[in-house]
Parts: sequence; C-alpha cells; structure tokens
Amino acid sequence: MTIRLLAIGKTDNKELQQLIAAYQNRLKHYIKFELEIIPDIKNAKNMSEAQQKEKEGEQILKKLNATDVLVLLDEKGMQYSSVDFSNYLQKKMNSGIKQLVFVIGGPYGFSDSIYQKSQGKISLSKMTFSHQMVRLFVVEQIYRAFTILKNEPYHHR
Repeated sequence: MTIRLLAIGKTDNKELQQLIAAYQNRLKHYIKFELEIIPDIKNAKNMSEAQQKEKEGEQILKKLNATDVLVLLDEKGMQYSSVDFSNYLQKKMNSGIKQLVFVIGGPYGFSDSIYQKSQGKISLSKMTFSHQMVRLFVVEQIYRAFTILKNEPYHHR
C-alpha cells in the first residue's frame, strides 16, 4: 500500500519543511509515502469561499486514481488515539487497497464533491491548527503508527 498526503498550498516555514522531510525519510523504512502539494488557487481573493472550495476540489480530484481510498483531515472527523490510528492503518493495509490518500484542504475546508468522494474523515484534535502544522502532525502520526505496529520504542505506551 502507498500512503499519499495531499495538501493545498506550500509550506513557507523552513523549520517545518525540515521536520516534515525528516519524518518522510523515517517513513521510507515502513511504507511508500508521498507528500504532494497542490498550489494555492490563483486569484482566490476575488472568489467566494464556495468558489475557492470548488476550485480546490477540482484540483484534488485531478490527483486521485479511481481506486484510491480518500480520507479527509476534517474538524468533524473521527478522533483516534495514536494506538487506535495505528490499528486503523493496519486494517487499511489488510484490506488490500493500493493507495490511501489523506487530504488537508484549503482554509475553508472541502467542496461537496470532495465530501461525497471521501471514504472517511479524521480529526487530529478539537483544537484548530494551521494547515502547515497539520502536515507535520499527520506525517508524524503516520510514522508513530508504524512504530507502534512494529513494537518499536518511539511510542512509549
């Protein structure tokens, strides 16, 4: 299985980029992982929230294959402990899917077409985080999940 993380807009913060890259590098030992940045929508300032979500949704859909399992990082999603999330990933791997795609949307969330296409929603917290921070948290939690599954000491239970 491949895990892909799609995110709208670039990460400007160099320290965050370095941390994300460090976890991406660690993940190579466990699973094929890809992070893909979808560029910010041009002229978004001249669009309504709904128009911006639609344009972002179109960009997300272009990046998906027909067999991808799409999971949204959404404030209304299911919350997991790290151990529960590792079990969630194990079940996805056991189900034989080729590619699991997590998506971090733009500032206003997702279009209806993306919600309809998704096969799940996950919330990292009841708190709100910057979309750039969420990238780091997701990559770190995926890494943590694999260390849990392998009984490695990174996650101290």
